[in-house]
Amino acid sequence: MYQFSILNSIGFNEIIIFLILLVVGVIIISILKTLLHFLVPIVAAIVVWFVTSNLIYAGIAFVVVAILQLILRR
Repeated sequence: MYQFSILNSIGFNEIIIFLILLVVGVIIISILKTLLHFLVPIVAAIVVWFVTSNLIYAGIAFVVVAILQLILRR
């Protein structure tokens, strides 16, 4: 019988490491996508915080801009 030589050369540890790296990569990509999605609200909150020096106003600005961005994109 013909055996796949590539399957014989791959060890169990390499498969586990590959799966772990795959999961870590997906997590990192999702975090970056989320950060890019919230980039405009983060900038708005930073601007409001620098202007007013009030963290509550910055939080309100973040939430309002995030909701507006969500509504207007659809």
